[in-house]
Amino acid sequence: MRSIRTKLSPGIPVTIVFVRHRSNKKEWLAMLCTDLTLPEEEIIRIYGIRWDIEVFFKCAKSLLRLQKEFQGRSYDLLISHTTIVFSRYILLAWQHRQSTDNRTLGGLFHLLCDEVNQLDWAVALKQLIEILEDVVKKASKKITTLIQTQLQQWIAGLPSYIKAYLPKLSCES
Repeated sequence: MRSIRTKLSPGIPVTIVFVRHRSNKKEWLAMLCTDLTLPEEEIIRIYGIRWDIEVFFKCAKSLLRLQKEFQGRSYDLLISHTTIVFSRYILLAWQHRQSTDNRTLGGLFHLLCDEVNQLDWAVALKQLIEILEDVVKKASKKITTLIQTQLQQWIAGLPSYIKAYLPKLSCES
């Protein structure tokens, strides 16, 4: 990977990033970027995303017959046809991923768990219950009874591992 900064003939400054083909070292690709603040890695990442979009539209047009299969003039018919073609693509892409991608849903689940761990949901849950307790203290007897009953029913339905994070409620009778 190499890059240079230069100006186009109208005087527009650009960064050109040169990338070699992974398997054929004789082939290379030049990517031009007008945002001089982006590092080379970001330019390549963005180009990869854009290339995926181009591949999607090429497949939708040529393989899935986006333009040729249906000739309608109604907006609703065009939207329906486009939705069907895109649904075909989603199914084919999913099937391809299932047969070629080594990542499992379990791995994706663990990545999600790592992100969720950053959210302190136990603190948020405690704060929510404290707010409800404050409302109960200021409300009338009828509303207090209703809130206490609803809260107790909700807590009773929670799994035990979530109940362990809850504070001992003062509104219980």
